Amino acid sequence: MPSGTNESSNGPIELSPSLRRLAARGVVRRYQKGYRLIEEGDLDDSIYIITRGQVRVFAAGDDDREVTYGSYGAGEYVGEMSLDGSPRSASVVAIEPIECIQITRQGLLQHLSESPEFALELIGKVIRRARAATLSTRQLALNDVYGRLVLLLNSLSEPRPDGSRKVGRRLTHQEIASNLGCSREMVGRLMRDLEKGQYISRTETDLVVLRRLPTRW
Repeated sequence: MPSGTNESSNGPIELSPSLRRLAARGVVRRYQKGYRLIEEGDLDDSIYIITRGQVRVFAAGDDDREVTYGSYGAGEYVGEMSLDGSPRSASVVAIEPIECIQITRQGLLQHLSESPEFALELIGKVIRRARAATLSTRQLALNDVYGRLVLLLNSLSEPRPDGSRKVGRRLTHQEIASNLGCSREMVGRLMRDLEKGQYISRTETDLVVLRRLPTRW
């Protein structure tokens, strides 16, 4: 459950000046891992500035399969699509304990009227996320599951001095499947095959791409 509903809106990270002014209109909330800030289909119209932790934005089908649109951490905000007054088009869940600042639609509209330059920032954010969604759809249409897995691991990993790449956060097979639009079982088979081929190394906390992944599998 949320806590700190009357706390100061100062977060543990340094927000941009524009976001700081917006955050001053909201209240701090804290949630545990697994808590859903936003539920697909709801009419809630708040936005949330993430100040600590990370959230995942996703949609679910009737068969409970999920498609992940993106993961966002401190300094990002989610829920901006509520400005048009329509039901939520996606759900947002905390994938680790988070702290965020909740801003009502009225508070956001007041901020836009007093700081019109933020409208350009907001439009830019919507455009970038729309482009990312377009790219994701293109990948789903043009790449097989293994090809999408390679793109995902490459995008989430950072190079190390020894030539390997470490994924910033160890993903579960279900999280990977949600990103790729496939079954968890298929992800499990591919990951086991890559591990047997010594392309990746997995521990309880780390996932490392040991060498360049083959383009085909």
